[in-house]
Amino acid sequence: MLVSLHVKNLALIKEEEINFGKGLNILSGETGAGKSIILGALSLALGGKVSKDALRNPDEEALAEAVFSVGEKEKEILSSMDISVYDDEVILSRKITGERSSAKINGETFPASRLKEVGALLLDIYGQHENQSLLNKKKHLELLDEYAHGNLSAIKEELATAYKVYIEKKKEFEEADRDESERARELSFLEHETEEIESAKLRMGEDEEIEEEYKKLVNGQKISEALNEVYGETASSDGNSASDKIGRAMRSLNSVLSYDDSLLDLVSILTDVDGILADFNRGVSEYLSSLNFAGEHFMEVEARLNEINDLKNKYGRTIEDILHSYDEKVEKIEKLRDYDAYLSNLEEELKKAQKRVEELSSGLSVLRQSHAVTLCSLVKDALLDLNFLDVAFDMAFSKAEDYSANGYDICEFMISTNPGEPLRPLKDIASGGELSRVMLAIKTILAESDSIDTLIFDEIDAGISGRTAQAVSEKIYLVSKAHQVILITHLPQIAAMADHHFLIEKDVVREDSTKATISTIQELYADQVTKELARMVGGAEITSATMENARELKEQADEKKASFAS
Repeated sequence: MLVSLHVKNLALIKEEEINFGKGLNILSGETGAGKSIILGALSLALGGKVSKDALRNPDEEALAEAVFSVGEKEKEILSSMDISVYDDEVILSRKITGERSSAKINGETFPASRLKEVGALLLDIYGQHENQSLLNKKKHLELLDEYAHGNLSAIKEELATAYKVYIEKKKEFEEADRDESERARELSFLEHETEEIESAKLRMGEDEEIEEEYKKLVNGQKISEALNEVYGETASSDGNSASDKIGRAMRSLNSVLSYDDSLLDLVSILTDVDGILADFNRGVSEYLSSLNFAGEHFMEVEARLNEINDLKNKYGRTIEDILHSYDEKVEKIEKLRDYDAYLSNLEEELKKAQKRVEELSSGLSVLRQSHAVTLCSLVKDALLDLNFLDVAFDMAFSKAEDYSANGYDICEFMISTNPGEPLRPLKDIASGGELSRVMLAIKTILAESDSIDTLIFDEIDAGISGRTAQAVSEKIYLVSKAHQVILITHLPQIAAMADHHFLIEKDVVREDSTKATISTIQELYADQVTKELARMVGGAEITSATMENARELKEQADEKKASFAS
């Protein structure tokens, strides 16, 4: 249930907080007073789009914050969405500045899309535009599926998977079914590509080896010069190399060894150094001898590297990719060489996929038609409650030319509002007021099987009056006994049934020596309710007659509500 809505610095609202209650909550006020702003603020709190123009003062922060109370079922779903609930409440808030907006759930930052997901769990909003959506047949199918959702979800999920397979097979078959000359061209091209890869005789890791050798060959001169310099410093016979100096040191040390035996340790160490240096010099000499910078060898390595890189450019970033591409091409060649068998097999697979989609679409259609009978019967009863004196209501089914992930059904509501008249498409005969009542009838039926606690209606009573308005008010009140209903209305008959009545007013005030227009909202009690009903009955000028009419209207509404309770 929506507990409260806090709005700050949005459109005509400076700062207001609305505390909603259980049952039927009515919002009324003059045209242009700001009733739509309240729904706009709620939409923002639920992750709706933000417009910079929405800020009353662009230099200040705007806020839309909605507080909901939730039950155990909602808690479980919210927990699966990684949203924690504290004190059985969920707080959705949106702060907006001229540059950015931030969204939070119970103080934790989330993307606005997550607010939408949570909002869809907690409430439904029905606006005037939804009445007009009944003129579109696609909406009729959506409403039927919404009504039968629990019974359709499994087969619809299975159909969506089967349809995906069908589309993939259909695409593959259409691409494969080409003329002989095009097939021959592709076969020739694939054979050329596979021969090119085969002739390269690639092996795994070869590219890394070739690259390493190429790097060595390219820098061979630098390597040779460096090692010759090293060899000269350590092994040359000019008397100044490290080897010569260690030899002289050895002779000097040996010349005094007979005088002190403890010098043997030093002789041993220097001998080891001489051996290590000799091994090092031998290694340098062998490496220099092994260097092969012949131009012919270099050209061979460079050509092989270019060949591998050219294949990489054509068939993949690595040798593994190239070989994988080769396998795919060989498979395609086999298909093209035995194309008739391949095409025949593919056609058979397509037929099986189509048959499966047909079976599931047919099964889905049977289920839909079964639930449509029940739905139309319930809608007819609801329309009679909504002052349709004699009405017939049904749903016509036809089959689309092709399948979709949602089956092949084309559904359309059919209605007759006069005795003896045949059923005709809803869009052809329903007036604006009749569309409002049909949508209200459907939505009240959906609400009965819906777990969503809060329903918001934005002037869906447009185009009705008199006895019809009274019938609508009673229907809405009955819905509010099982759900919290928040409704914006201009009709006193509906407003009189309120459990909580809120008045939205627009005033001109003085701010910082300038005039400004602001909207305020307050809950009405007792005589305040009567006075607002009188305004709704008689307009701007409230007379004793309109006040008496309003009191009578309120008394009748209270009596009707009491009869529903008994």
